[in-house]
Amino acid sequence: MLAALVIVALAIVLGPWVWVSAASRGHVHTVGSAPEAPVALVLGAGLNPDGTPSPFLAGRLEVARQLHASEQVRVLLVSGDNRVVNYDEPTAMRDWLVERGVPASDVVLDFAGRDTYDSCVRAKRIFGVDRLLVVSQGYHLPRAVTTCRAVGLDADGVGDWTAKRYAGVWESGERREKLAAVKAVIDVMTGRDPVLGEPETSVQDALAGG
Repeated sequence: MLAALVIVALAIVLGPWVWVSAASRGHVHTVGSAPEAPVALVLGAGLNPDGTPSPFLAGRLEVARQLHASEQVRVLLVSGDNRVVNYDEPTAMRDWLVERGVPASDVVLDFAGRDTYDSCVRAKRIFGVDRLLVVSQGYHLPRAVTTCRAVGLDADGVGDWTAKRYAGVWESGERREKLAAVKAVIDVMTGRDPVLGEPETSVQDALAGG
């Protein structure tokens, strides 16, 4: 009985990770190897106490800036948490990019990207995106890509690996991904609705303006 329970537990934990790894194979890139797409979806990763992007978020934003500068993408959809007034990831992300030369007109803000699944679903259902590059840390990309593709997006991922210098945090993130894959399976299978609202044309308007 104990052996059977161990096997079931391993299947519950490892099965989703196997799915995530297999579904993302061939869709994870560096900036230099990334294909072109009209939009890059940049996922939030926390703010410093002063409201500026955390080192991990700054790493993601730098990848997005490079993709935009090389014209691999035209519009940056920055998706983060703003459920309370004094915590505004998307605006901090936009400000960081604009300060480094990205035109404000090429940055679209998603204020309800509370987790990876929410950001992917909202990119599809609220912002009308079909094809994108999703930007995150390298260890998070397989889940981010798989989640986006599972909700109907033609998605590839582009990773930041510079944050590996924060070795303890990086290794903790790698371990956490195994369990987060279980949540990804549950989210996709249940098709839960994130915070939604009315569809927006802001991404299409930004693309048309370019």
